Amino acid sequence: MKNHLTVVDHPLVQHKLTLMRKKQTSTAEFRQLLREISQLLAYEVTRELPVTTATIETPMQSMDAPVLDGRKLALVSILRAGNGLLDGMLELIPSARVGFVGLYRDEETLKPVQYYFKVPTELDKRLVIAVDPMLATGNSSVAAIDLLKEAGATNIHFLCLLAAPEGVARMKEAHPDVPIVTASLDERLNELGYIVPGLGDAGDRMFGTK
Repeated sequence: MKNHLTVVDHPLVQHKLTLMRKKQTSTAEFRQLLREISQLLAYEVTRELPVTTATIETPMQSMDAPVLDGRKLALVSILRAGNGLLDGMLELIPSARVGFVGLYRDEETLKPVQYYFKVPTELDKRLVIAVDPMLATGNSSVAAIDLLKEAGATNIHFLCLLAAPEGVARMKEAHPDVPIVTASLDERLNELGYIVPGLGDAGDRMFGTK
């Protein structure tokens, strides 16, 4: 995956994203759509997983068939909204190892503060996919990638539903080696740091909170 930013313009992805953006979409519908779209995005972000061959028996004959090579990949959810993407991806890749990064924003410094970090072992031997629906300012995403690199990860991809130009620029500055896969590059951030036109707060819409 050579591009720093890949926007997945598949018709099914774009259609489901439009339904998610609509403010009248219910919590249950939003959650289901997020699960579905995460599987489609997972298809793109895992496109370059290494493969080898294994000899198998089909009902007709033996053959050398492609299978995934190397350590099982690691999916890392940036809490809490990342869990919505994580659920759908695990249905597609049930053998993946799973980690969690918990960050909150200090309202005085506006900088992310870590409150939880638990990730699989041997990150240096795995493709690590960090997931968070929104790449807005990029501050928490950069902090999460910092932590993953400190834990040994060397091959990291970032998967999000929506990205703002400001967040993409911040990530490229801090982590130019981490490709971003998203369903949409939106227009901008507003004065409150929300993505515009966006879809509101993904965590609130997913969990029915305010």
